[in-house]
Amino acid sequence: MADIVALVLPFFGLILIGFLVAKVKHHPAEALGWLNVFIIYVALPALFFKLVAQTPIEDLAQVDFIAADLFGTYLVFALVFIIGRYLRRNAFDESVIQAFGGSYGNIGYMGPGLGLLAFGEQAAVPVALVVCFENALHFMVAPAMMAMAGDEKRPPHQVAWEVVRKVSTHPFIVATALGFLVAALQVQPPVALQRLIDYLAQAAAPCALFAMGVTLALRPLKRIPVEIGYIVPVKLVVHPLLMWVVLSLAGNFDPVWIQASMLLAALPAATNVFVLAQQYGVWQERASATILITTALSVVTVSLFLYAMKSGLFPADLFP
Repeated sequence: MADIVALVLPFFGLILIGFLVAKVKHHPAEALGWLNVFIIYVALPALFFKLVAQTPIEDLAQVDFIAADLFGTYLVFALVFIIGRYLRRNAFDESVIQAFGGSYGNIGYMGPGLGLLAFGEQAAVPVALVVCFENALHFMVAPAMMAMAGDEKRPPHQVAWEVVRKVSTHPFIVATALGFLVAALQVQPPVALQRLIDYLAQAAAPCALFAMGVTLALRPLKRIPVEIGYIVPVKLVVHPLLMWVVLSLAGNFDPVWIQASMLLAALPAATNVFVLAQQYGVWQERASATILITTALSVVTVSLFLYAMKSGLFPADLFP
């Protein structure tokens, strides 16, 4: 357990440092803008490109793994939506944001750094695939569901074009696609370019975690929503356990791939959940509270999942 603590605490410590610095310095939220641009458009894409480009192309063509991961995540999405809509009798659009709170993990900012620290370079490809394909599907599902709720006022062809544009131009997806191309062609970037990519990739995790801490500090917790009672356990416990079962049933995947997917499923709600709530003017304050609470509690739950996986309490494949 001491090894897990030594792994997790510095990782979450970066989030805490960002949180504390933001509380002390009192800079406006706009001051974070260029750091977020660097993270989203430069550092994390460099990391994803590096991870994918160095992988044999046959390891990248794991369609069954991608399909199983997406199925597991959207089982969780459906579960939270049903609870919110049909048990709690919440509005359709509020239930959609709740469903994202229970299934959309902070895989972009937290996933690559923690996955590589926990499982090494073997986790690089599954982490990159999960991040890219889950984000792409979220971009499609959000406007489609909000259109069903009546919150999407644009004509269907404009919504469809916006989805295509977001998916095809998202930095993570573009970088991963370029990585696929380089891996398929088996070409090596020039030494100077490779070093630049390495430097940028090394900056991705520290900058992303620090920025995440600042973001959490700038959205103070005003009240604890009732919905936290089911969203938190679903996001932090049910999601990774269900992912474990789904991937074990779906095929004989490399144990590290299953564990990496479980770890990403165990991560707290993504800050993009608040962005979606803000975009559609629905459930904003409660989305912010969900992110803050799941992030704080994930220090414990992620540590326990890592310990269970590393110690063998959770075998990598339930049905070998």
